Amino acid sequence: MEENKHFIIYPAVDIRQGKVVRLIEGDPARQTMYGDPFAAARRWIEAGTEWLHVVNLDGAFGNEGDENPQTIKGLLQLFGKDVKIQVGGGLRSIQDIEELLSGGARRVVLGTIAVENPDTAEKALQTFGPEHIALALDARDGKILVSGWAGETDILPEALGKEFRQRGLTTAIYTDIRRDGGGAGVNIEASRKLAESTKLEIIASGGAKSLEDVRKAKAAGLGGIILGRALYAGSIDLGEALQC
Repeated sequence: MEENKHFIIYPAVDIRQGKVVRLIEGDPARQTMYGDPFAAARRWIEAGTEWLHVVNLDGAFGNEGDENPQTIKGLLQLFGKDVKIQVGGGLRSIQDIEELLSGGARRVVLGTIAVENPDTAEKALQTFGPEHIALALDARDGKILVSGWAGETDILPEALGKEFRQRGLTTAIYTDIRRDGGGAGVNIEASRKLAESTKLEIIASGGAKSLEDVRKAKAAGLGGIILGRALYAGSIDLGEALQC
């Protein structure tokens, strides 16, 4: 694939119990805390990002509570006019999606709902438009996981991506869970193959460790890359990444 001229870098702001955290392979027991979501968002905006990738981890895990939704609402109100914000985690209904989009989110990410209630996910695509909906293709050992990566399925990322391409989807996020949070490098080859087979714009996620991951993702023709632990730990400078 040719290099994507519109390649986008998405700094991740993953929120658990009101704080920014990074998990290894999505495991709540393997967590590093990085403090205040508002400070993190401001830091990445000041570095020049045009997008933020915000995740309600408690929502993804099925834990109810007002803390994360209120935090995300505040982020959208405070920063939604300065940058485009993509939000995922625990979205289970059209109402959930509508609340975020009307509250200032530019795009929402659907995961479990696409597997368990695909018609509802398709309705979201038809109602809000594919520019406002992305699909999470979160896979471990080649199979899709759901419910905060705690629920196993036999579904292949390629199959789910193709199904939703037919339903009108244009954008998906592919996460190799085995690499997520571990700094082993992004699975560029699997991301590229998925983009080619599904004809979706694929955003790569999981395991970025250096600027080389950013360069390879862009050269592979992907739609973008999500950067998390590498930014917070300092192994990637966001300003430099944005210049790649």
